Amino acid sequence: MESPTKTEPPFVPLRRAGWASRRTPLWVFAALIVLAAGGVLVSLSHKPSQAERASDLAGYFSDVNTGIESCAGGVRDSLTALKTVEAGDKAEYSAAVGILAYNAQNCSPANNEPLSDFTSYQVTESLAAYPLDTADNDVVTWAFPDAVNAQLDMLALLQADGPAARAKANATLQTALRTMNAQRAAIYAIWRGAERGVGSTAALPYLPT
Repeated sequence: MESPTKTEPPFVPLRRAGWASRRTPLWVFAALIVLAAGGVLVSLSHKPSQAERASDLAGYFSDVNTGIESCAGGVRDSLTALKTVEAGDKAEYSAAVGILAYNAQNCSPANNEPLSDFTSYQVTESLAAYPLDTADNDVVTWAFPDAVNAQLDMLALLQADGPAARAKANATLQTALRTMNAQRAAIYAIWRGAERGVGSTAALPYLPT
């Protein structure tokens, strides 16, 4: 007796669990691309006005002054203290030594927080036509090591014993001051060029000579 032929039940594919996912319509992607392109075109088409750039430059000068003013003021005070003692006011000798030692250290970014912050300063894009980043680097160099070295040389001059030692210390100091003044001249040349370019009358940051 033959066994009945077995037939397999019809194959029914299993349904996936969960809700069916919807594809994002292509028009959404197209709209996003159009919006992005529009934003780029707007940013490229907007050029700051002369007045806006002048305002930005004034803000830049203010930021530079915040970073360098305590060091620059210290250099001014150190020069005054040195001249006072050299003019014959020996009673100010101890005070002058303290002023020079403190101000020399204060021109190092490691000891001066505003100056340290300024070392990473970024100039606004509206002023990109001018080499203000170069000026910023020169400002930091004017402070450290130039102003540090000059004030330590002032201190060495005050403490020099005898005419020969004083003459040598003074020659070293004059070299250091010339280095500072050359750096200052390069900085001011860039700043004045930017001033002329944007028609600004803002006061330049103070760097003593």
